[in-house]
Amino acid sequence: MTKDSTVPHDRDVTPDPSRTFQVDLRGLVDLLSRHLYASPRVYVRELLQNAADAITARREIDPGAPARVLIDPDPDTGGLKVHDTGIGLTEKQVHELLATIGRSSKRDELGFARHEFLGQFGIGLLSCFLVADEIRVETRHADEPTVLWTGYSDGRYSVSLADYARAESGTTVTLVPRRDAEAWLTPAKVAELARFYGSLLPIEVRVGPTRVTDDAPPWQQADRREALIAYCRETFDFTPFDVVELDVPAAGIRGAAFILPQPANPAARAGHRVYLKRMLLSEGVEKLLPEWAFFARCVVDTAELHPTASREALYEDTQLDEARSALGAQLRAWLVRLASVDPSRLAEFLGIHHLGVKALALHDDEMLRLVEQWWPMETNTGRMTLAEFRERHGLLRYAATLDEFRQLSAVAAAQGVPVINGGYTFDAEIIQRIPTLDRMAIIEQLVPTDLATRFDAVDPHIELSLRDFLSAAQRAVDPQGCQVVLRAFDPPTLPAMYLIDRDIAFADNLRETREKADDLWAGVLDALAATVTDDRPQLVLNHRNPLVRRMTTVSDPHLVALAVQALYGQALLLGHHPLRPADSALLNGSFLGLLERAVPDGKDDPK
Repeated sequence: MTKDSTVPHDRDVTPDPSRTFQVDLRGLVDLLSRHLYASPRVYVRELLQNAADAITARREIDPGAPARVLIDPDPDTGGLKVHDTGIGLTEKQVHELLATIGRSSKRDELGFARHEFLGQFGIGLLSCFLVADEIRVETRHADEPTVLWTGYSDGRYSVSLADYARAESGTTVTLVPRRDAEAWLTPAKVAELARFYGSLLPIEVRVGPTRVTDDAPPWQQADRREALIAYCRETFDFTPFDVVELDVPAAGIRGAAFILPQPANPAARAGHRVYLKRMLLSEGVEKLLPEWAFFARCVVDTAELHPTASREALYEDTQLDEARSALGAQLRAWLVRLASVDPSRLAEFLGIHHLGVKALALHDDEMLRLVEQWWPMETNTGRMTLAEFRERHGLLRYAATLDEFRQLSAVAAAQGVPVINGGYTFDAEIIQRIPTLDRMAIIEQLVPTDLATRFDAVDPHIELSLRDFLSAAQRAVDPQGCQVVLRAFDPPTLPAMYLIDRDIAFADNLRETREKADDLWAGVLDALAATVTDDRPQLVLNHRNPLVRRMTTVSDPHLVALAVQALYGQALLLGHHPLRPADSALLNGSFLGLLERAVPDGKDDPK
C-alpha cells in the first residue's frame, strides 16, 4: 500500500533503504482466496477474532469492561457494520497495524502477538477484501481521538482524525460489498456464519437482535453429560454410544469424544471439530486422534496447539503429536474402565468397533489383554474368547486364513483338534502376540497337510488289495497335479478332502503366471520357482465313507476315473477352494460321463 517507486538498473547504485515493495492488493486477495482460505466465509471469523482480541486486551486493563460485539446491516452501503467494545487503536497503532501488510514490530503494544490472542489484526482485516471493495474503520483508544481509516481493494488507503468523539472505546468496521459478493453480507448469512464460528466465544455476539453465542461450552455446563449428548445430536447428527470427556492441560485441551453408535470405516479419516480459544478453527480437523481411534468424533477447545496459516487446520508438530498421544491414552483408559465396571457394555462396544480395538492391541499390551479377555473369536468348537479357549484347550492352534478355516474346521473338530479362525482382520497377529502377556502360552499355526498325519492309516493288507483302484484313481487326477491318498477319518459322511499347503498353492499360482508371462518375466518366475517345494496337493479319500468303499469294488477303470474325478470336484467345492478352468472342465466331464453311464444313449429315458 505504498506509492510507486523504481530502481535504476545500475550495478553501482547503492540501494535506497527507504524504498519498499509495492503491494498489488488485488493480486494478494486473489492469492488468499485461491490458496490460503477455503472460502470467503472466513471474513466473519477474522472480524470476530479481531473483536475478541481487542476485548481481551481491554479487559486485561479493565476487567469490568463490557464484552460485546454487535453486527448490523449498513443501509447506506448495503454491507454491514461490526461494533466491538475492545481496546481500540490510536492513530499511531492504526498506521502500524493497517498501513503495512505483515508488519508486526509494534504489535506487542496491544498484546496481539502474544498467544492469549487469536489472530493478527492487519492480516485478519485484509481477508475482508474477499467480499468487500472498501473497508472503513472507526476506532478509539481510551481518551485518545477517534481515528478513521479507509482502505480500498486497489491498494489505496487514507487515515484521518474524526471531528467527533466516539461514544466509548472500541472499533467499528464497515464493509462495502463487492458486486459479486453481496450474498455473503446478508443478515441471514452473517448470522449463520457468526454462530458457526463464534457460538462458543466467551463474549456476547449479536447479529441484529439475535444473540449467536452460548452461555458456556457444553463441557463447562452443570450437567455436562446431557449437554454433550445434546451437542452431539445437534452438531454431528447422531446419539453417541458413549461420551468420553477429554482434558489435556499441557495442550490447553478441553472437550469430549463421542463414540460412534455404528461401525466406522477404518480407512476413512474422521474430521473433528476443533476450537482455538473458543473460536471455531475447523469442523474437519484430521489426525487429532491416533489412527486406531476411528470410532470416535471429537469436539475440543485448545489454547496451545498451533493453527496453520489459514487458521483452518492444526500445524503438525511435536506439540500436536504429544496431544494426540494424550487423547489416545484417555480413550484407552475409558476402554479399560469399561471392562472393569460394565463388561456387558464393553461387549456391546466391541461388537460395533472391534477393528479399532484390535488395531490398538497390535502394539498395546493393555488392549491386547482386553481383547484376549473380552472379544469372542470364531472357533470350530463355538465362539469364545482367547482366554476361554486357552482355559479349555491349552494350545492356541489357529488357521491363518478364512479359507483354511472353512476347509479344515469341521474335519479338525471330528479329529478332536480345536482350531481358532485367525482369518479375520488382525486376529492372526493378535493370537501371535499372546505370549507377550504370558510366556507359557503356546501358539501353533494349523498347516493343512499336517492334518492328514492325524488321520488313521488303512490296514496295509487292505491298501495292498486296493492297489489297482488306487492306481486308476491316481491316473484320473494326475493332470490336475494332485496325489491320491487313502486314509480313515471322521466324519464318515465326508468322502474326500482336498489338502493343499500354502507353499504348494503359491507354486501352483506361480506356474499359472509363468504360462502367461513374457520372456523377461518368465526368467524371473523360473528363478523364483526353483526355491519352491515340488510337493503336490493331496486328495485324501476316506475309507470310512460307504461311497468310497463301494468305489473300491468297481472293476471298470473308466468308471473309477469318473467317480474319483467327481469326488475331486466335490472336495474342491466343499473346501471352498477356487476352481481353475481345468478343474471346472474335469468336474463337468465326470458328471456327464457318470450321467451317460446311468442313461446310455437315452434308452432308459421315459417318454
